[in-house]
Amino acid sequence: MYEEKINAYFDAPERRAELVEAISRLVRIRSVREEPLPGMPFGPGPAAALAEGLKLAEELGFATRNYDNYVGTADLNDKETALHILCHLDVVGEGTGWTVTEPYVPKEVDGMLYGRGTDDDKGPVAAVLLAMKAVKELGVPLRRNARLLMGTDEESGSSDIAYYYAREPYAPYAFSPDAEFPLINIEKGSYKPVFTKSWPAETATPRVTEFRGGFRINVLPPEAECLVAGLSADAARPYCDRAAAETGVRYELREAGDSLHILCRGKGAHASLPEEGVNAITGLLHLLCSLPLAKVGSTAALRALSALFPHGDCAGKALGIAQSDELSGALTLAFSLLTVNGTGLEGQFDSRVPICANDENCRAAAEASFSKFGFSVSGEMDAPHHTPADSPLVKALLKCYEQYTDYKGECLAIGGGTYVHDIPGGVAFGCCMPGFNGNMHGADEHTCIADQLTAAKIFTQAIIDLCG
Repeated sequence: MYEEKINAYFDAPERRAELVEAISRLVRIRSVREEPLPGMPFGPGPAAALAEGLKLAEELGFATRNYDNYVGTADLNDKETALHILCHLDVVGEGTGWTVTEPYVPKEVDGMLYGRGTDDDKGPVAAVLLAMKAVKELGVPLRRNARLLMGTDEESGSSDIAYYYAREPYAPYAFSPDAEFPLINIEKGSYKPVFTKSWPAETATPRVTEFRGGFRINVLPPEAECLVAGLSADAARPYCDRAAAETGVRYELREAGDSLHILCRGKGAHASLPEEGVNAITGLLHLLCSLPLAKVGSTAALRALSALFPHGDCAGKALGIAQSDELSGALTLAFSLLTVNGTGLEGQFDSRVPICANDENCRAAAEASFSKFGFSVSGEMDAPHHTPADSPLVKALLKCYEQYTDYKGECLAIGGGTYVHDIPGGVAFGCCMPGFNGNMHGADEHTCIADQLTAAKIFTQAIIDLCG
């Protein structure tokens, strides 16, 4: 009914300029989480970005509220709220390697707007605000309210949203344009336990005296290194050549006194997609199991780890937790952190578990496998998130998506978590179109301006259909 008016509204040249300027105002603020200050739970940057987001909303005529610099809200009207739209204004650090522009100096090139946050998630904030403005200026009668939630801690754990919902009720409908189209209705759960093992101090050689691998739980480790006492490079090289051919990793050897330093180089990947990388921890363990090490506690522990996490096993088969279901797919596992010293080790893996996973077939099964080798394990499971594909919200949003694109609307299941993971009935919806890569979290992050305008059209229709 409103499609023609919505298209005409957003196809106007001034709307494009308005969108670019709104995104740019937010991008210019470095909203990376820092140490808290009084009244600023995530530091001055996120608080400043929230102030600017609320200012934008007020300029567009919306009533706003600041929840102690955790979350800011903008209401379309004063009626009962039916819809929450969750976006965030915090960003990851700028990193290195930017070539098109500086991270906080937005720049348009060939229809793309570059800058940290253009894609994640300041661009979507602006698209939602313009959608709310469109509903208002087109004079569409609504029976209920749509509320935009602007958070400030999504990149570091979403404590902002938890703070808000500890004070306010959930809305009947909720979606977050902090992902991709068409729509994500299933997010796998997670199981990320910490495991440890210790042994008496050792003197026999050759033996591993140190091991370090991984730097973040949700990243498949691209590098791992160890020290082996009592082993020369010449003695180890044939084993390295054979292991490299078997694993696809590279080993670099450097003698350090009476010890051999081994650096293993693999390929990093997100922990939810371990098959896209080459795990340096498991690659180094594979090599160590082939070396003529002394029969001591450290050697036994490392060989046990290699048995539990054989190189290339991204499904948890050896650990006894491999499983899948038709809706959410297969369990994935990334052995992502390991440290070893002279008397013990500590490690952690990141598994994304499907809907069918539970305490018995996942947590208890893993603990039983560890116990066979004398490891201690601690950690609980985080439940999957699932909003049925036939829910009124999902059907309404996919209808809006198909109405303004040439793509088929369908539900997606992912291994990662989104802003709505803990919100009953919530889904992730936009803003990226299928196949678009805005280099989120990387150098030269960017968004497609035309796609953001299309997303704004979709959100306008969604607000009308869900609140009208």
